[in-house]
Amino acid sequence: MPLLLAVFGPLFASGAVAKDVAFSSGAGHLFGTDFVGRDVWNEVLLGGRSVVLVAVAATVCTYAVAVPIGVAVGMNRARFVDEVVMRPLDVLLAIPSMLLLLLLASAAPNVGWVLVAIVTVINLPDVIRISRASTLSLSARPAVEAMRMQGESRVRIGLGYVVRAMARTLAADSGTRFTGAIYLVASASFLGVGVSPQASDWAAMVDRNRTGLFLQPWAVVLPALLIVALSVGVNLAFDQLLRRKRREVRA
Repeated sequence: MPLLLAVFGPLFASGAVAKDVAFSSGAGHLFGTDFVGRDVWNEVLLGGRSVVLVAVAATVCTYAVAVPIGVAVGMNRARFVDEVVMRPLDVLLAIPSMLLLLLLASAAPNVGWVLVAIVTVINLPDVIRISRASTLSLSARPAVEAMRMQGESRVRIGLGYVVRAMARTLAADSGTRFTGAIYLVASASFLGVGVSPQASDWAAMVDRNRTGLFLQPWAVVLPALLIVALSVGVNLAFDQLLRRKRREVRA
């Protein structure tokens, strides 16, 4: 439901910019008004798409960049290449994600695609390590050795067998990775990074309206609940999908 609300909510939102009394209840407002008198429900309808689109874009970009790197490093027998690629990623992993988010965002323009790039950079080390570990395991299988003996190129082996064989591992990780992307995007929006002051955004609503939490709690509670429900729901949906696939394979 939060996903549907985020995607299709703007279609049902009102384009009116009329403002009422700040942090008021009733008076034709289902969930009251926010800190500047705007209708909370209308802002909720408008504010989910930015969170979802940025999180989805960042997750897709992460796998598009990380999987080829992880497969290439895992299939390369040269230890020098492994050290050159993986050691800087270990340093990047040691930096807390929120600190890295603030450091990168402070030196970048306040636009959406920059936030996508930042979240992608933060998630890259984890996905590269997962892809590399899966590739090391898969490249030791007899099927890969047979393909090498037949003269198949590394690109064909990587795309034709290794990537396909690790699809289940990547699918299991993607739910957690998307949830992490939502967390980073929501945290950035809460801190005012990547979102303009006039934009409607669920996480930004929590930050802007927290001063009136005890006057009009819906302005904070409703967007916060939607972010939590979106994160938990997506994770549960991925888990359920993987369980069904396991049952189909066993059957």
